[in-house]
Amino acid sequence: MTQPIDKDAALFARPWIFIRGVPSMKFLPPEGPPEVAFAGRSNVGKSSLINALLAQKGLARTSNTPGRTQELNYFVPDGYSGEGEDLPPMALVDMPGYGYAQAPKAQVDQWTKLVFDYLRGRATLKRVYVLIDARHGIKKNDEEVLDLLDKAAVSYQIVLTKSDKIKPPAVEKLLAATSEKIRKRPAAFPGIVATSSEKNAGLDDLRLAIQQTVAG
Repeated sequence: MTQPIDKDAALFARPWIFIRGVPSMKFLPPEGPPEVAFAGRSNVGKSSLINALLAQKGLARTSNTPGRTQELNYFVPDGYSGEGEDLPPMALVDMPGYGYAQAPKAQVDQWTKLVFDYLRGRATLKRVYVLIDARHGIKKNDEEVLDLLDKAAVSYQIVLTKSDKIKPPAVEKLLAATSEKIRKRPAAFPGIVATSSEKNAGLDDLRLAIQQTVAG
């Protein structure tokens, strides 16, 4: 039995902790609290956004080397034993970045299989937040991931990162163009959130979206 979400945003006010890196499905924690996952290209700024979202520098590892996140990394709010009914209200999952061509093919294949197996087989996964670099928009390998999520019937929402790197009118234009691109996709949630981890822009909107998703 999971605990109800605190409606007063206390969920993101408390410290969060890293609990587990999952290199293969057999290491997944038992299904319990609802999960939300973050996906995106290797250089999209995923770790930086997670750190900003949880207001904890260095929680998710950041690196100038794309492809550093090679496991499913689990984060939960601190202060729960994890035993019996003392479960955290949710877990946040940092997924391996995709589109990193420099890694050995066998390694890429291994990451890809892990991600696909997780998406298809995790009943507690409530939504995937797909991060798109605002400077580039949806690219071909992003489209491939959206196709997979549609096929697996996994709900997802687009989050634009680095929105401070383009001018405000360009952000509005990109929001409209991206909305049109995903309009007919069956598993896409219609709302798009524009964020900047550097400027802390859009983070409250994203926190609210996550809370509403987890609360059902």
